[in-house]
Amino acid sequence: QVPLVESGGGSVQSGGSLRLSCEASVYTRTSYCMAWFRQGPGKEREGVAAIDSDGSTSYADSVKGRFTISLDDSKKWQLLQMDSLKPDDTAMYYCALVSSQLGSQRQWWLNQPSRFPEAVWGQGTQVTVSS
Repeated sequence: QVPLVESGGGSVQSGGSLRLSCEASVYTRTSYCMAWFRQGPGKEREGVAAIDSDGSTSYADSVKGRFTISLDDSKKWQLLQMDSLKPDDTAMYYCALVSSQLGSQRQWWLNQPSRFPEAVWGQGTQVTVSS
C-alpha cells in the first residue's frame, strides 16, 4: 500500500485558520482522487473535500466557502486550507486516496466514506477549535 502522511493539525480558536497537508510522494500513478474525511467525538466519519488529479473539486456543504482543497505543483501533496474555523470542525482529519479520478463520484464518496474499500487511508491528524 502507498503510505499517506498527514500534517498540519493543531489547536486554534474559533475564527482561526489551519492548513492540513497530505503527502503521497511514493504514489506513481498520474490519475487519482484524494480527499479529506473527519470524525468528531461520538460522530460518524464524514467527507470534507475531494480533488481529482486534474484539479476538479467537491466539498461538503458544511465547509463550502471556508475550506479550500488543492494540489501542489508536483501533485504529490494535497493541501486543505481551513479558514473561519468553528468548534463543530473539531475532529480527527484523515486523508484518503483512490487510484482513479472520480469525476461525479467524488460527491458520492464524500457522502459515503466506505464507498471505495480499496481506498488508502492515512493515520489522521487532530484539529481542535475552541470557542
